[in-house]
Amino acid sequence: MDLIYWKDTERTGMVLTGIVVALLSLFQLSIITVFSTLSLAIMCFTLSVRLYYRVLAAIQWADGKHPFQTYLDLDITLHGEEADHFMQRAIVFACSALDSIKKLVFVGSLFDSLKFLLLMYLVTFLGNLCNGLTLLIVGVIAVFSVPLFYRQHQDKVDGTIAGLQSRVDNVKDIFVRLAHGGGPPADPTPGGAKPKTK
Repeated sequence: MDLIYWKDTERTGMVLTGIVVALLSLFQLSIITVFSTLSLAIMCFTLSVRLYYRVLAAIQWADGKHPFQTYLDLDITLHGEEADHFMQRAIVFACSALDSIKKLVFVGSLFDSLKFLLLMYLVTFLGNLCNGLTLLIVGVIAVFSVPLFYRQHQDKVDGTIAGLQSRVDNVKDIFVRLAHGGGPPADPTPGGAKPKTK
């Protein structure tokens, strides 16, 4: 979260640049080549720094402390209860996703299946415009920019989203009434519309 909200600008900039450059390189190189090249670059950097600190310690210009000790001390292991918790959440999420897909494909709800059909039809046009790698790059940039933009302009964004949501709800109500054979919406005026007198 600190990276996404740019708490440390230098670190976030390095991470974002590295990810985007790695994804852009996949347009020209295979993923195996990109992975091996990045691994070699990282290993050359870490080994050089480690040897440099060893040399400084040998000539007594430094205390010999490991330069990456803070990263080595990070505890990323999952203990029994934590592992069970995350495994249960993953299983529940997978089962929920499969259940939703089952209902969409086998037309559990006609309206939802029609929406899914329309979405897949629109995705075909999106696939003609760009490939999945382009969408992935756009997604990465959005992850590092949208949360910060929302935090800085939360009131305006909430107001815009509320207005759009109301319009979407109105359109959805119209389609729901049409799907159920309903008529026009009821007159909102108290007592209904009054006939005009001549």
